[in-house]
Amino acid sequence: MPATFPPSRTVVTPEAGDYRDREWTVAETANGACLITDERVAAVELTGAMAADVRRYLRANNLSGPILEFPGAERREIHLVVGIAKAARAIEALRGAGVTVHSDGASIPLPPTRLSAGSPEWAVSPTEARWIPPLVALAAAVHATNPSRHRLLAELAC
Repeated sequence: MPATFPPSRTVVTPEAGDYRDREWTVAETANGACLITDERVAAVELTGAMAADVRRYLRANNLSGPILEFPGAERREIHLVVGIAKAARAIEALRGAGVTVHSDGASIPLPPTRLSAGSPEWAVSPTEARWIPPLVALAAAVHATNPSRHRLLAELAC
C-alpha cells in the first residue's frame, strides 16, 4: 500500500505567501511551509566544520545567499541555490565531498514551522540575501575550503 500524507492546508500563512512571491514552489503542510526543490531553486546541505568554513568563505567573497540553520549538537545548514540544471559535474563533486544536494522535488522545511524539534531558522534570510547563488559557487566554496586540498597544496609546495 502506498504511503499517504496529510492533505495540504488551504490556509496560506504570510510567510508562505512571501516565499511564493519569490517564485519558489511551496507546499503548505501540517508542519508549516516547505520549499519543493525544482529546476529554479535547489538546496545544498552542509554539516560540521565544512558548514562553518563554507559560510565564512561565501561571506568573505560576498557570495552568501539564503541559509537555513538547523538546531542540534552538530552544525547543519541548508544553502538555497540556483542553476542546478547545468551543474552535473558540480553536483557530482559535491556528493563526492560528502555533501547532500536536494533537488528534483525534495521538501525543505521553511521557517516558521510547527515541528517540535529540529525546526530551522534563517541564518541569512531571503530578505537579507542579495541573491540566490548558483550551485557552482557553493561547489567552489566547498572545494576551496576542503582541508585535504590544503594538505595537497602544502605537499606540492615542498
